[in-house]
Amino acid sequence: MHSTLTEHARCLYGDEYRPAPQCGLDHREHYFVEELTFADAESILAMLRALCPHVVDGNLPVWIRNLAYRLVLLQRPDEPALLREAAENLWMHGPDWDDIATDLARRADALDAARE
Repeated sequence: MHSTLTEHARCLYGDEYRPAPQCGLDHREHYFVEELTFADAESILAMLRALCPHVVDGNLPVWIRNLAYRLVLLQRPDEPALLREAAENLWMHGPDWDDIATDLARRADALDAARE
């Protein structure tokens, strides 16, 4: 078993910045998706920031990134910075999700305005 979500993702998808560890485990994507599904927001964000520190990089498949951001936002829906980060990811890998990204940015703006 991997000790962190980041380690599991690194083994499965590789890492642009570090070599993938040799662990000898059976790497099946559905095991990773199951772990991701029930991970806490901090673990998911740690994985995204370690494996995709810039929006345009990283070896995580786009659908995994989208799922990861969706899961984080379900856990932390009222954080404008996270909403904008997710929107930026969607815009970068769109245009299929541009309308969702625009909505996330609007929600972030509304949250900021409500706090002023």
